[in-house]
Amino acid sequence: MSERAALALAVLLLASPAAAEPRVTLLDLPFRVTQLRDARSEAALAVATAGLPQLPRKAGPLAVAWGETGAAVLSLTGDRVTVVPLSLDAVEGLTAAEAPKGAVPGSRRVLSGPVSAYLSGPSRSPDGHPAAAGVTIRERQKVTMSADPKPVPVATATVPPGAGAVFAADTLRPVEIDGALALLTVSEHPEGAGLAVIGRRDGAWRVTAETPPEPGAVRLAADLPGPGAVLVRGEEGRIEHWSLAGPKPARQAQGGRSQDGKGFSAPGADLGDGEIVLATRDRAALAYVSLKDLAERARAALPAPIGAGLAVLGSGRNAPVIVALADGRLATVQDGDARP
Repeated sequence: MSERAALALAVLLLASPAAAEPRVTLLDLPFRVTQLRDARSEAALAVATAGLPQLPRKAGPLAVAWGETGAAVLSLTGDRVTVVPLSLDAVEGLTAAEAPKGAVPGSRRVLSGPVSAYLSGPSRSPDGHPAAAGVTIRERQKVTMSADPKPVPVATATVPPGAGAVFAADTLRPVEIDGALALLTVSEHPEGAGLAVIGRRDGAWRVTAETPPEPGAVRLAADLPGPGAVLVRGEEGRIEHWSLAGPKPARQAQGGRSQDGKGFSAPGADLGDGEIVLATRDRAALAYVSLKDLAERARAALPAPIGAGLAVLGSGRNAPVIVALADGRLATVQDGDARP
C-alpha cells in the first residue's frame, strides 16, 4: 500500500463514528426494588386499567416496581422513561391475585383473555430443587345475556407434565401459536430438561409438544413473536433458538458468542427487529444478541448484578430496558447504536 493510500485509509477510519455503547441510567427512587413486572404482566394490566389519577388516560407501555417501603409505575413518554410514585397499599391490592391458592411459592399466574394459568402443586425436580407438579388453567365460559345477573362459570383443568417429570417452578408464558393460545414452560425429566408447550387438543388442555430433554439446567429466557422461544442451557450458558410454528418445535440455532466467552443467562427479553437482550453469565451486564447468528453485538456493564428481572418498554432496538438490580436500585438501559 502506498503512503498516500495508507494516509487516506487512516483519515477514513478516524472520520468514521464509533459504535455507541448502550446507555445506563439509574432512576431516582426512594425505596429498594424487590419486585418488577413488565408490560405483559397481570400487575401492569391491573395498574393500567385501575383508573389511577396519577396516570394519563392513554398511558403507553408501563412496568410496575415495588419494595417494602414504596412503589412506582414506569412509563414511556416519547423516548423518555418517567416514574410515577404509587402507594404501596394500592400496588399490593392490585397484585394480590398474582399468586392463587395452590400456586407454587414464588410463581405468578399469567392472563390471556378469558384464560388464567399458574404453576401448581409444589414438588421437587429430579435434582431436588423446587418444582411444580402441574399447570392449573382456569377459563371463563361464555354466558347468554339476560335481565338477571348470573355468575360467570369457570372451567378448571390441571395439566400434568408426564410420567416422572415436573415443571420448572419459575417460568410460565402465554403465546399464540397458529391463532390459538398456548403456554410455555420448562419440563424437567430424569434424563434432562426441555421446553414444554401446553395447548388445547381435542377439547382438552395438555402438553402438546416438547423439545427433546437434554442434560443441564435450562431457563426460558424469552418468548418471541413468530412464534418462538429462546432458552439458555447449562453451566456454559448456551443459547437455543426454537421456532414453535408447526406441529412440533424446531431448533433454529444454538450456541451463542459472548464478548467474554462465558455465555449468557436468564432473564432475557425480546426487543423485536431480530434482537434480544440477555443477562451475561455473571449477571453483571446486559447483552444485546442478534437472533440471526446468536452473536453478541453490544453490552452494557451495570453498577450491580441483575436482581429481580427485566422489563422492556415498547419495542425495537432502541426500546428502554428496565433492570432491577440486586442491590435494590433500578436502571434503564438504552441502545446507543440503534440506527441500522
